[in-house]
Amino acid sequence: MLPVVALIGRPNVGKSTLFNALLGRREALVHDRPGVTRDRHHGVLRAEEGALILVDTGGLGGEEDPLAPAVERQVERAVAESDLLLLVLDARDGLTPGDSEVLRRLRRSGKPLWGVVNKAEGLDPARLQAEFAELGLKPLSIAAAAHGQGIAELRRALLAHFGDRAQVVRGPAAPGPRIAIVGRPNAGKSTLLNRLLGEERVLVSALPGTTRDAIEVPFERDGRPYVLIDTAGIRRRARVADVLEKVSVIKSLQAIESCDVAIVMLDAAEGIAEQDLAIIAQVLEAGRALVIAVNKWDGLEPSDRERRRAELDRRLRFVRYAKRVFISALHGSGLGELWEAVDRAYDSATRALPTAELNRILERAYAAFQPPMVGGRTPKLRYAHQGGRRPPCIVVHGSRVATLGASYRRYLENVFREQLQLEGTPIRLEFVEGRNPYAGGKTSGGERRTPTRRARS
Repeated sequence: MLPVVALIGRPNVGKSTLFNALLGRREALVHDRPGVTRDRHHGVLRAEEGALILVDTGGLGGEEDPLAPAVERQVERAVAESDLLLLVLDARDGLTPGDSEVLRRLRRSGKPLWGVVNKAEGLDPARLQAEFAELGLKPLSIAAAAHGQGIAELRRALLAHFGDRAQVVRGPAAPGPRIAIVGRPNAGKSTLLNRLLGEERVLVSALPGTTRDAIEVPFERDGRPYVLIDTAGIRRRARVADVLEKVSVIKSLQAIESCDVAIVMLDAAEGIAEQDLAIIAQVLEAGRALVIAVNKWDGLEPSDRERRRAELDRRLRFVRYAKRVFISALHGSGLGELWEAVDRAYDSATRALPTAELNRILERAYAAFQPPMVGGRTPKLRYAHQGGRRPPCIVVHGSRVATLGASYRRYLENVFREQLQLEGTPIRLEFVEGRNPYAGGKTSGGERRTPTRRARS
């Protein structure tokens, strides 16, 4: 296990900026507004000297925030799991009673405690050392995370403190499939993540917009590793006016792009909205495997369930291949079936498709139903092979393939899906025009040239 270092402090002292600076990449959401960070955000700091895990946390002492008690519980968990605490202070504010109160609470943990005076650009380091000396923190680093000042020195000091414990084990195991939980606000995404993990890993509240950042959590189920990604709710673009919410939505869309399987959460009580369809369309555009989780199913009467099923059948016809699972994230019902659907979708999206099998399927499909003639000639389909994964791409070679209609392309897609038993993943068919074997004329020996058939993916 790598050593764990948590960044603790008042709201808006620059913890997330320092977190990103130490990692050397933008992972945590950063904004001038106090209280942006609410959940614990983990990141791995890697350098030539070694590696450790950093934990970004929400600010302590934000009493005006209705979620302040939940944020404090997240900070307490970060303190409990850490080997070293970094108390982040604001050089511009100077030493405040709030800093002293946070320090008093952290000292009760008995964990090693360092100080970092942030936002020190343009200020005298000696004066800052003298001003914050009464806290008794040793070492006390002076830094300006937004400008990169003092970051390299702090990073080296942290890795040197842990010595051999921070040494990276070569050849680490793969993190496993990335599973993004996406949907509209208040659909139950964070509740589902907490239920799967068996702990209050992220904040849950009835207030819309509780989750602001995309939180990645390593997770293991039945010995198989995964990475779960909790995301902010995605509202209609016309309703998003707040800059912070816009950034949160961008992070959610990036999570869709980077995941292997997207679980789209629907609220059974509210039915399927246009925005739900827009989110599913985002997943399809990214080419990601899809599982649809209909949440809060336990709260519906039997008659309402039948009505809701009919609505889902009607409005989700364009993603019939996606498994629909009826769950209660709050009470845990249906989660076993949900995870089986996730595994099948991931395996389908990443499976190797043997060329011989693809050709047998193509041959039978073409013999059973030939495409209609265009201009008195019928398109010919000769052979197929796999052109990519995530999603599966099947390249079909033939002649006059440009004349194939949309209905025949859908027919081939459905045949491949059924015969290969691909569930939960889109399939992309690519058609390549073959060369006429008699177009090359004769060789010098009197024999006709045969074409070199090239596949492109």
